[in-house]
Amino acid sequence: MTRITPVVLSGGAGTRLWPLSREQFPKQLLPLASVRSMIQDTVLRFTDTVRFGSPIVVTNEETRFTVAEQLREIGFEQISVVLEPVARNTAPAVAAAALLALEADPNAIILVVPSDHVLANLPAFLALVDKTAAAARDGYLVTFSIVPGRPETGYGYIRRGAALNSHPDLHAVAAFVEKPDAERAAAFLAEGGYFWNSGMFLFSAAIFIDELGRHAPEVLQAVRAAVTGKTVDHDFVRLEAEAFKTCPGISVDYAVMEKTARAATIACDVGWTDVGAWSELWRIADKDQCGNALLGDDVVVEASRNCYVRSEGMLTAVVGVEDLVVVVTDDAVLVTHRDRTQDVKLIVDRLRREGRSELTTHERVYRPWGYYQTIHSGDRFQVKRLTIKPGAKLSLQKHYNRAEHWVVVNGTALVTHDSKTQIVRENESVYIPIGTQHRLENPGKVPLSLIEVQSGSYLGEDDIVRIEDTYGRI
Repeated sequence: MTRITPVVLSGGAGTRLWPLSREQFPKQLLPLASVRSMIQDTVLRFTDTVRFGSPIVVTNEETRFTVAEQLREIGFEQISVVLEPVARNTAPAVAAAALLALEADPNAIILVVPSDHVLANLPAFLALVDKTAAAARDGYLVTFSIVPGRPETGYGYIRRGAALNSHPDLHAVAAFVEKPDAERAAAFLAEGGYFWNSGMFLFSAAIFIDELGRHAPEVLQAVRAAVTGKTVDHDFVRLEAEAFKTCPGISVDYAVMEKTARAATIACDVGWTDVGAWSELWRIADKDQCGNALLGDDVVVEASRNCYVRSEGMLTAVVGVEDLVVVVTDDAVLVTHRDRTQDVKLIVDRLRREGRSELTTHERVYRPWGYYQTIHSGDRFQVKRLTIKPGAKLSLQKHYNRAEHWVVVNGTALVTHDSKTQIVRENESVYIPIGTQHRLENPGKVPLSLIEVQSGSYLGEDDIVRIEDTYGRI
């Protein structure tokens, strides 16, 4: 019997978890619910090679190297990572994955899951996958609906219809309901028959494509052209950009599930959480005797109750408060009431209007070769710390507007500048004049750390002219 192909969607920005989640380093790449990142926890659900085939991960250009590196860290080195040229919501992403799965297997069954959900009871979820697989093979488009534990206003709902005669554990979908206000959410729970919409699906890839062509043909046409024009770049499958850009932005629910006669659902009680707000992380976190969830390296709390306090470095002290969320990073602090965490989007919208860099990047910026962190900057100069992974190297490049001075503080560097190559060891330095072709490599077996001092008339990251690049960024 055909194994199920997991499709992991990793394109969201996670803006409600700002300031920890940023557009270029979103929540699914962060260790929010365990010691591993959320995407690592998601992919590790599919290690059973009898039940599952190799996953397909759909992500974007900005996060591709971090996603690939995190997958390698957990042993998934040969995995298909599909790159969306632009964000177009879930229907185009799932359509692309379905078409790619069909290229490998015309009978492909795909399990679509977001990369930022928590499943506390994985065995129960896998049992439900087994139970619904037969329905998927019979042509039903199955969505997993979550037994609600409270009148939640942050989730959409599914109203369940009659049981299916051929699969009595499943029901028809009577309606999809938008996120309700508090009064309607309470009424849903009192009435019964309403469930949270998890955004997880199981269906035949071929049936989904047929239904997409019937109900949203413009989406299928654009995605099919993008898949036909795809290119393979190292570990990545790049969808053809111009075709994909013509695709409407639309969810799977709107494009197919609300319109098809094949929609079915199964009720789940699997410890599911959509980590879409800080209040959800407080809910699932371990707490002290006063109900406080304390996370990070240096957190002190006195005379406080039911707070979520997280510090990514500096000492964070909280005294005499209740029901607050306090999140501290190197460059931003968020303080909000736990009941208002959905409104973090208002801050995000304001930062976007003002063009603030704190919306998009952390002070530590990850690259395929390692990361850099800005230490200090001023008029015509900037100081960074660079850490290069063993065996990694930056692109062969030059700058038109800045010179660079590198001081090695740990490890050994192999430096190319113009036609000369030299080894630079700890406590040694090298100067790279403006316009000089240069490359930095780590030939050793330990991380290479160095201080980079940039000076010149313009110090932006777009003043990089790549001549040769191991990671295909030219």
